[in-house]
Amino acid sequence: MNNNFVEAYRNATYKLDGHGTYQVKILKDALNTIDSDTKIDFYGTGPMINDFEDKMADLLGKEKAVFFPSGTMAQQIALRMWCDKKKIYRVAYHPLCHLEIYEEDGLKELHHIETVLLGEEDRLFTIHDLKEMNNAISTLLIELPQRGIGGQLPTWQELKEITDYCKVKGIRTHLDGARLWETMPYYEKELKEICQLFDSVYVSFYKGIGGVAGAILAGPESFMEESKIWKRRHGGDLISLYPYIVSAEYYLDKRLDKMSIYYEQARELAQYFNKLNKAYTEPEVPVSNMFHVYFHDHKNKVEETLSNVMEKYSLGITPYLIEVEGGCKFELNIGDNYSEIPKERLNNCFSDLNKEL
Repeated sequence: MNNNFVEAYRNATYKLDGHGTYQVKILKDALNTIDSDTKIDFYGTGPMINDFEDKMADLLGKEKAVFFPSGTMAQQIALRMWCDKKKIYRVAYHPLCHLEIYEEDGLKELHHIETVLLGEEDRLFTIHDLKEMNNAISTLLIELPQRGIGGQLPTWQELKEITDYCKVKGIRTHLDGARLWETMPYYEKELKEICQLFDSVYVSFYKGIGGVAGAILAGPESFMEESKIWKRRHGGDLISLYPYIVSAEYYLDKRLDKMSIYYEQARELAQYFNKLNKAYTEPEVPVSNMFHVYFHDHKNKVEETLSNVMEKYSLGITPYLIEVEGGCKFELNIGDNYSEIPKERLNNCFSDLNKEL
């Protein structure tokens, strides 16, 4: 990778994506909001963790919620439990599902669960893909939004058709809601309405929310009580999770109501890229606060161009590029950073970028 390119991004005063650099300040700001004498959680018990779990169960419209140190742990456990209940050790999900490409086959190696890749990599799977599936499955995992293809979402009608079909067929549905918060503006639904379609739900507190780490798994009470046993088996019952819990609640309260702002800003920013001569976004009109940017040029050439523009305007566009067929790409997630960029600087930056591409 071009070191000048990376440094130009790091040194930029403004950034297009995210909520800011990951620093200790994230935790310090959250801890400063609570009394230093507040009792912390102890092996999954105590008001700090249990009150937050109750708050999340209510927010997601589920009987019970359990806090996990990671989404990887939470989702593998959820899928294992649904498989145990159905006695069918096979689940289906999109080919670019997090469990398939980022978890070193944990679901398969640790739980001996087979996976069915539904649909194709470059699109959302459909009800037709589900109906044409030959294998019996215990659970269908749906990721909202589908990160690997630019944060795309099925329409509400399509989503209901899929989940209704699963109910008729006795297939459990699990929501990979790592970025669930960001779907509310597009669907114009509350979290409870979206989660009502699913038997179990996972949400993350560091992706769109910007907390330190941590996740919630929510579902029926008996199911969630059993998940605590599995959490212990996975080593997830740390003596205390309070740094994660405090930051999760602080940034959830701070940013949940901003999701519609991030959504509109993502749509605005996508227009800037789509007006460039050699670039486009996927999707063209974002349906969440994230999208992918593609360049019709070699990675090295684009790195050089971006380096010059980022350094000139002190505006960080991206710290990385991935080679793809016909050019290169990167991902953008809109957060608090975008609103801090002066519009004149943004306009001038993209004007120059268009000339140099």
